[in-house]
Amino acid sequence: MDTLTHALSGALLARATGSKDSPPRSLPRRVAAGFFACAAPDLDFVVGFVGPVEYLAHHRGVTHSLLLLPLWAFVFSWLLAKILREPRGWRALYGVTALGLALHIAGDVITSYGTMVLAPLSDWRAQIGTTFIIDLWFSGIIVAGLAVSAFLRRSRWPAVAASAVLVAYVGFQYLQREKAIGFGEQYARAQSLKSATVAVHPRPVSPFNWAVFVSDDYVHRFAHVNLIREEPRAYRPGEGFIAMLDSVYQPLPAARWETRTRYGEGAAKPLAQEAWNSPAMSVYRWFADQPAFDGMSAGSTCAWFVDLRFYTPGREAPPFRYGACRDRPGEAWRLVPP
Repeated sequence: MDTLTHALSGALLARATGSKDSPPRSLPRRVAAGFFACAAPDLDFVVGFVGPVEYLAHHRGVTHSLLLLPLWAFVFSWLLAKILREPRGWRALYGVTALGLALHIAGDVITSYGTMVLAPLSDWRAQIGTTFIIDLWFSGIIVAGLAVSAFLRRSRWPAVAASAVLVAYVGFQYLQREKAIGFGEQYARAQSLKSATVAVHPRPVSPFNWAVFVSDDYVHRFAHVNLIREEPRAYRPGEGFIAMLDSVYQPLPAARWETRTRYGEGAAKPLAQEAWNSPAMSVYRWFADQPAFDGMSAGSTCAWFVDLRFYTPGREAPPFRYGACRDRPGEAWRLVPP
């Protein structure tokens, strides 16, 4: 989830859990602490300055760990007490800081990227996949709750109500996820793809927009669908970027299934498969859920791969595109970042 939405959700939770019996002027400090604490785990973006491979391996790692949450809560509550000049010290902010950190982790778990909640003991990535990384409806509920809370300063109930609506919205998204899975399973049965697995990922603009994958060991079959749309939505020039993104998602009966292979076809396939299984691609193999071959490049022998769970039609270039290259046969493959 984007960092600003994380921060705003932390402020909303801080307001919703604030007591009316709190000392004077403590509530603004509490809300500020929730705002900054819920954004804090994304400080691990600095790993990207080391290199894109390190970013894949460590983003949403130790700073997003439930095991380390008590430690981070102490560190950040101590810092925030200094920054916000909390007269009662770090103990007064420890609870709201811990809540903010936990909410950040939960906000990332509901996306498709995955979060290493047991780091550093395990690199398992928890992911529910109900919510797109930038969800305007999700963010809008938070903003509305904070706006009404600012107007009704003496009451925490607007923040409580907005928090409840937010939980209900994610639950609603989960139901849509189940519908998308059912659609993929129906397609797999119709195509007699008995060994295929079904995966779905949320897409932008609407909670009804989904990418549905039916995959086996060599091929991904996928479609971008809208679960309630009855007629295709044509994009007209000038309608804007959001309308362009939304127009891709077709009604279920009109779903357009595409095919991408894991290792390519023809003469490129053995080389691409060798590159994919090389030690150089170990981090990317661990990271990618729907890996697909994305071509060979000229010059040095390079096989490129993408993770289709991040493929969004209308986006110029897919993120997390990595390759394995070597200059001549027999040499070791080396990982090449985007």
